[in-house]
Amino acid sequence: MPKKFSRRDFLSVATATTASGVVSASAAVALTSDAVTKRAALEAQTATLNKTENFFGKYQNGIELELQTFSNFIAFDIHDDTDKPAMLRWMSVITDDIAKLSEGKPVLADAQPQLALGPARLTATVGFGPSLFQKLKLQSLAPKSFAKLPGFDIDQLKSEFSDGDVLVQVSCDDPIVLSHASRAIVRDSMSFASVRYSQQGFSNAQGVSASGTRQRNLMGQVDGTDNPALGSADFERIVWINEGPEWAVGGTILVLRRIAMQLNTWDQLGRTDKEQVIGRNLSNGAPLGGKNETDVPNFAGTGEDGLSVIPPFAHIRRASPSNPNERFFRRPFNYEVGVAEDGTPDVGLLWTAYMKNLEQYIPVQQRLAKFDLLNKWTVPIGSSVFAIAGGVEPGEVIAEKLFS
Repeated sequence: MPKKFSRRDFLSVATATTASGVVSASAAVALTSDAVTKRAALEAQTATLNKTENFFGKYQNGIELELQTFSNFIAFDIHDDTDKPAMLRWMSVITDDIAKLSEGKPVLADAQPQLALGPARLTATVGFGPSLFQKLKLQSLAPKSFAKLPGFDIDQLKSEFSDGDVLVQVSCDDPIVLSHASRAIVRDSMSFASVRYSQQGFSNAQGVSASGTRQRNLMGQVDGTDNPALGSADFERIVWINEGPEWAVGGTILVLRRIAMQLNTWDQLGRTDKEQVIGRNLSNGAPLGGKNETDVPNFAGTGEDGLSVIPPFAHIRRASPSNPNERFFRRPFNYEVGVAEDGTPDVGLLWTAYMKNLEQYIPVQQRLAKFDLLNKWTVPIGSSVFAIAGGVEPGEVIAEKLFS
């Protein structure tokens, strides 16, 4: 006969069923929590790859932002048959390329679409050299003050690192993404121009420096101090062109200098001597006599011996603006391209400065060329200047009004 369930049996079954439901719910919560944890870990691991910088806007997007880790400065010389209509076609092609690459997408007819791993904060900034305006007879459309840089006494320039008709600076936080983007842009430019040079630089990896616009150069110095703050009215006043040719409004002027460092002899100096040459403390970049990197240098300060705390020959004294109009925005990138048989490294700085008018920069560089002890260990071997076009909105082409 079927077994009869007592009240006690019923309560036992009910209790077991309830307990089973609680265990199942707990297991489900545990599984959900584990999935969330794994997802968060994966997102953290790929955070650098997936970050984007918006391509469209009033300004080109490779300037007013925290330094990316890797950069490639690619200069082109146009072909003899590249005229204004051809320039417009070229700019149309690379505008589309840059818009796609900035989102981590392959370009049209991409030869290696699998290398479009992600955006990795990729930017590509386009500018034009004085020689382009001459070749295309567009001098009347150049920004105010824009011209080839004068020669400076300390220069030992090499043509393979200088000048150029067109510049595309590609920057991002991943070297494979950078390589792929650079190759795509170069490939799509070959119908219009040939490559004059490609100069690669790097800065601190993401997460190393609290502010990406300041870093350590290969002399060990904090580099990029005293810049206008990103997003500030000061930055806008100093950097962005706000009048003149319509294509250049929202643009800027870029000075690119390749500066070789003589590290073998620099490394023979003691810490005090190095600090005297620069005028800043090695530990945190504070000006001599100060405590913090952002302290205003006291050029009138003297020590117990009656001598200037910041020597007359110190780099920061010579680089300091003599008036409010001698300021600009600097983005320094280190370079290292090998070691000679005797152990001498081929290293230095791809030094960039952005300003609305070249008159902000030239007086400062002239002072540095005349009397800066740092010149004993640094040699400018490349020098270029480019007018950077303003930004674009969807459907527009970079520098469209210059070549229409």
